[in-house]
Amino acid sequence: MRKLVLISTLCLLVGSSSLMAQSATDKISSFLNLLDKYYIDKVDQDSIVEEAIKSVLKDLDPHSNYLDHDALQKSNEQLGGNFEGVGIQFNILNDTIYVVQTISGGPSESVGIIGGDKIVEIDGEGVAGVGIENEGVIKRLRGEKGSKVEVKIKRHGDNKLLDFLITRDKIPLFAVDASYMVDDEIGYVRLSRFSATATEEVRAAIIDLKGQGMKDLILDLTGNGGGYLNEAIALGDEFLSDDKLIVYTEGRAYPKQEENAKVKGSFEEGNLVIMIDQNSASASEIVSGAVQDWDRGLLVGRRSFGKGLVQRAYYLPDRTAVRITIAKYFTPSGRFIQKPYEGGREAYYKDNLDRFESGELFGSTEFEFPDSIKHYTAGKRVVYGGGGIMPDIFVAIDTSFNSEYIARLSRRGILNRFTLDYVDHNREELETKFTNVKEFKAGFEVDEKLLEELYAYAKNNEVEPKEDEDFTNSLPWLSNTIKALVARNIWKSGAYFEISNDLNPIYKEAVTTIKDKKLYKKLKIAYNN
Repeated sequence: MRKLVLISTLCLLVGSSSLMAQSATDKISSFLNLLDKYYIDKVDQDSIVEEAIKSVLKDLDPHSNYLDHDALQKSNEQLGGNFEGVGIQFNILNDTIYVVQTISGGPSESVGIIGGDKIVEIDGEGVAGVGIENEGVIKRLRGEKGSKVEVKIKRHGDNKLLDFLITRDKIPLFAVDASYMVDDEIGYVRLSRFSATATEEVRAAIIDLKGQGMKDLILDLTGNGGGYLNEAIALGDEFLSDDKLIVYTEGRAYPKQEENAKVKGSFEEGNLVIMIDQNSASASEIVSGAVQDWDRGLLVGRRSFGKGLVQRAYYLPDRTAVRITIAKYFTPSGRFIQKPYEGGREAYYKDNLDRFESGELFGSTEFEFPDSIKHYTAGKRVVYGGGGIMPDIFVAIDTSFNSEYIARLSRRGILNRFTLDYVDHNREELETKFTNVKEFKAGFEVDEKLLEELYAYAKNNEVEPKEDEDFTNSLPWLSNTIKALVARNIWKSGAYFEISNDLNPIYKEAVTTIKDKKLYKKLKIAYNN
């Protein structure tokens, strides 16, 4: 009975016009009316309907879901490409709000706030030493475009508090985390999400790198969970020439729709490697699948997530929304790469843990695709559907740097807080000595003195190595991470990846692969034919 009520509720809200749905709508309307008139207690019908929608969607596929007001706003911000606020990245250290950096062109930068500033008051309210958390900071600093917020800043070297009046504005959320030249000919671009500005940002990065001499490109999609379908299509078009098929979609209510390359892309020639891992999903898999199927480039890393379903958001009368699956998408060779979800949502999202425990992520076991889902690239290489996209070159997770002490430092946020504090006390000296990331990367060393300072800082925060614990194998990773975090706190997030990638095994394999001219000669023959 409960299941029938829930399904009927969903029929009512999505507004189906079939006779069966109309009957279900009448039934649920009558039921809610009875509750309202005769039930012994007052019933919150909004809550009943909301829980009913959630329950129905939970029993469908893992990607159909309900979005309340807050979830809908956050979802739109993440993919819309901007939000309204003051334009800073901050961290909370020792109960104090530190400005890590201002967003370029944003309202905080324009009034003169700089990285390292401490926000001690917001609109007359003290926010230092009161236990404020991230959500509290965001709530106070975000607001409608044109509204104003007054902050008081403690700046290193100034005895008096500095007053700033900031006029809130639209703040861009960048999809490209990093772009830089690996060497004289190889460029690197990291894309974190397929937001509304993703392709525009990648294209701008490619054009900039070409201006620096780039001939070959590494596109990093590791950890990229996807986003807008149209952005995946547009980005695929940047790499594929002529009218090559990028992806096609098909659903019960939606006829087959093919999406082909239409414009002259920014990188249709030159060697291309795409980095993927187990968290690369959806739009990331569309781009990766198209590049692999056409032999346009090579995929390096680990088997991708395996999401081949397309969702669309439909608004409900109270401006909440349901995001429901409306179609499947297929790569150019006809692959449907969705992994099974018959075992329920918990098992579905536990898949990455299963890959870890089975040894697949370490290369000790291999994922076996059934022959029934075998397909072929343009060059007659075998690829498979179902369960994600298998890279052309597998790279195992590197656990050689792991140790319990380092894990505790990371879990307790010690590394972030220590480097933030270090930059706060040494910013002027560091910025004078190193004028850019390349100079910093070449000249800054994490020496024994700095490590000892970290250990002492960690001890003061009740994190110490266990007796007789040996973490010397972790020192290369620890030094690299400290250096990368210091760079990020002085410059932007791209500086972090430019340094941390030195110990990233997928990145290192991507660089080795893209330099293999013989390998690419075979791909180009297949692609151009």
